[in-house]
Amino acid sequence: MSRIANKPIALASNVQFDVKDKVVTIKGPKGELSMELHEAVSIEQNDNELQVTANSDDMVYMAGTMRSLVSNMVEGVTNGFSKKLQLVGVGYRVAMKGKDLDLNLGFSHPVVYQAREGISFETPSQTEIVVNGTDKQQVGQVAAEIRAIRPPEPYKGKGVKYADERLYRKEAKKA
Repeated sequence: MSRIANKPIALASNVQFDVKDKVVTIKGPKGELSMELHEAVSIEQNDNELQVTANSDDMVYMAGTMRSLVSNMVEGVTNGFSKKLQLVGVGYRVAMKGKDLDLNLGFSHPVVYQAREGISFETPSQTEIVVNGTDKQQVGQVAAEIRAIRPPEPYKGKGVKYADERLYRKEAKKA
């Protein structure tokens, strides 16, 4: 039995929930998200709670997965998600160019990262980037793509890293 699927999802008063043709739509103050529900799972609303149940005993694992995805959607439309990145290196800086990011990461040219729909950026300083959005998967994907432009190297730690990431440094060869 899935323990995660047994937990109900609490809905705030300003969140609207709707299911039509196995498509779950959740609207909140930060936006609207929709997702197709797996055919082996059903979802019901009781007062201000959602309950996810499996239609058969051999598909209980999908109920836990769908419950997590719907819970993330509810969290995203109420509070939103964010990932913080740091630029480490001499001359590495970032600036906003409209809605896009202008990154100087030691290449011979500046790199411009275009903002996707539903994603916004903040630059509290020249070496920090905050990726904000309602979709948890999309926020993580955009942060990973920005990090992949110049991932941190193991000797000096230069590059783009997550704010909470611990880098394991290597010792340089000695002659």
